[in-house]
Amino acid sequence: MDKTTHEIRIANWRSIIEQCHARPEGQSAKQWLSDNGISEKNYYYWQRKVRKETYALISQKGTPTAESEPVAFAELPFITSKDDGQSFCPDAVMRRGQTVLELSNTISDRLLDRLMEVLSHA
Repeated sequence: MDKTTHEIRIANWRSIIEQCHARPEGQSAKQWLSDNGISEKNYYYWQRKVRKETYALISQKGTPTAESEPVAFAELPFITSKDDGQSFCPDAVMRRGQTVLELSNTISDRLLDRLMEVLSHA
C-alpha cells in the first residue's frame, strides 16, 4: 500500500475510532460497531495500527521542553466598563491602525474568522 493510501486509511479509521469513543454512555463498543456496520475484527486491527503510529510519532518528537517549543504570550488589557449608558463590556480588543474591534467571548468562530480575514486586508 502506498504512503498516500495508508495516510487516508489511517485518517479514516482514526475518525471512526474517535466516534466510537464518543458513543453514548452505556452503549458498548460492540453494539456501536454493529449499529454502524463496522467489523469488530477490522476495528481492533486498525485501532492497534493507529495506536502504534501515534506512539511512534510521540516517541520521535519526544516530550516538549521550554527550549524546544517556546511559549508566546500576548498581553490583553483589562478594560473597565464605561458609565456611558452602554452595557457592552468587551472581553478582548483588537487594534490595527485606526481600526478598533471590541469582541465578546460569545462571538461565533465563523464571524471571528471573517473579521480576522477583513482585518488582515485593512
